[in-house]
Amino acid sequence: MVLTYSQQSAIGSEIPNFVDLPEVFGDKYSLSDFESAKILVVIFMCNHCPYVQAVLDRINALAEDFISEKVQFIGINSNDAENYPDDSFENMKKVAEEKKIKFLYLYDESQKVAKDFGAVCTPDIFVYKKNAENKWILKYQGAIDDNWKDFSAVSKHYLRDAIFLLLQDKEIDFEQKASMGCSIKWKN
Repeated sequence: MVLTYSQQSAIGSEIPNFVDLPEVFGDKYSLSDFESAKILVVIFMCNHCPYVQAVLDRINALAEDFISEKVQFIGINSNDAENYPDDSFENMKKVAEEKKIKFLYLYDESQKVAKDFGAVCTPDIFVYKKNAENKWILKYQGAIDDNWKDFSAVSKHYLRDAIFLLLQDKEIDFEQKASMGCSIKWKN
């Protein structure tokens, strides 16, 4: 396990397009499927990473808390499943069922989507909101909160606070701390 920090993308940049990513329960999703959402939270994640495992319940809770506000959470696994079989599509289904995942969990087998987003670690979190031209614009990229190991020790809820501000049409008014986790397992 190599600790990796997210690399800050350009806040204000447009979301990369993605098409036909398979979801663990059978459908395929493209960016165009989320037109009715107010906010998109895209989380690059995987099954085996201890950092993801430690925060998965928090992500689930946030997805459930904000569903009525039209905030769409999307998990994307881009890891090389050949060399990391715990991250296979079949194991994604098992994790989704066992953890009762409340958000879409998509598979980026080609790794193109992760590369287009500039994702480097799991979890790597990107939050988008539409601008006046109806384009998805990056507003937040960073950590879920300030203590990935121990939820009871969390004092700053970065992702939750960012979503609240965006729902009120306000700008993010705090420093965006890098997410940290395992490196994405790239194919050779």
